[in-house]
Amino acid sequence: MSVRTAELWMAIATILLSLALMWKSAELTIGWIPDRGPGSGFWPFWLSVGLLLASLTTLVRWFLRATPESRSNQIYISRNALYVVGISAGSIAFLLIATHFVGIYISLFLFLAFYLKFVGGHSWTATIALTICIPVFIFCLFEWALTIPLPKAISEPLFYPIYDLMY
Repeated sequence: MSVRTAELWMAIATILLSLALMWKSAELTIGWIPDRGPGSGFWPFWLSVGLLLASLTTLVRWFLRATPESRSNQIYISRNALYVVGISAGSIAFLLIATHFVGIYISLFLFLAFYLKFVGGHSWTATIALTICIPVFIFCLFEWALTIPLPKAISEPLFYPIYDLMY
């Protein structure tokens, strides 16, 4: 696929997405509610209108060939770049699915270990340090400072001693 073709398909996809978001947010109140302010659909609706206008502008500029991208017949993405994007998307899908079963902290630990070492090619020292420090930081930020519990699934009992220290 060329850069020109990719730009066309992305403009069409974002036009359709913005129309769907406008339709869905219009089910809510998009007007002004007296003594309360904007309705719950106000911001999603108008942001979708902005997305629609930007996408239509991209489409018009594509037809006019007004940008270097709209004139380019170069390949859009190389095989190597597509491989890295595929690995990244698969890793993030694993993170999301595993969060449901083992919780965010174990999933994040596994994701970071894989991504830092095998995709990023970092040293074992950096990988281990970041794989431990980032989930601990996320835990302290959300669970302790903001008191927002994140999903722990079957790993919840592992956190009981920490909760005893915190509360």
